[in-house]
Amino acid sequence: MYTLEGPTSFEEIIKKSRFVATAGPIASDEAAKEFIAAHSDGDANHNCWAWRVGQSYRSSDDGEPGGTAGKPILQAIDRLSLDNVAVVVTRWFGGVLLGSGGLIRAYGGTAAACLRAGKLVEIVVVCEATITVTFSDLALVKARLASIAGVRIRQERFTEAGATLTADLPEAHAQQTARMIMDITSGRASVAVAP
Repeated sequence: MYTLEGPTSFEEIIKKSRFVATAGPIASDEAAKEFIAAHSDGDANHNCWAWRVGQSYRSSDDGEPGGTAGKPILQAIDRLSLDNVAVVVTRWFGGVLLGSGGLIRAYGGTAAACLRAGKLVEIVVVCEATITVTFSDLALVKARLASIAGVRIRQERFTEAGATLTADLPEAHAQQTARMIMDITSGRASVAVAP
């Protein structure tokens, strides 16, 4: 699964109507609502949108005939196998009716072009690990963690004997990373990986 690295936009004129699509990465249903509110234009005729976060998804036709805007936008997200993404397609009516088929092509096509224009990044499933390490091993452990793709140290708390690190580890390599930390510290570190 992939998501967008950052916000992206795409604009086109279709039979005198102006369509502007804006897409971006989101992490939750609430973030999707905020993204839609931030990228909708009150002066436009329609602000149609769709978003997906895992199994949760929504779409809106915002006054266009049912199924001609929100659903094609959602299908553009799904066709590209994207997740954690929201798309708003704003339309300023140009005076020419597009018909149901034309609207579906316009909204879906504009959304797809916008998504294809963005830089995609792979979604890596992570699990949380708590690593307790002595001062003498801290620099080595942090250097090794920094060399592993997808690892992110979220918090570092110092104790009398060393430090406790809270880190996100790629789920596929979490146990292997834990063993590596134990090996390089000769068992002085402790690693607790959350299920």
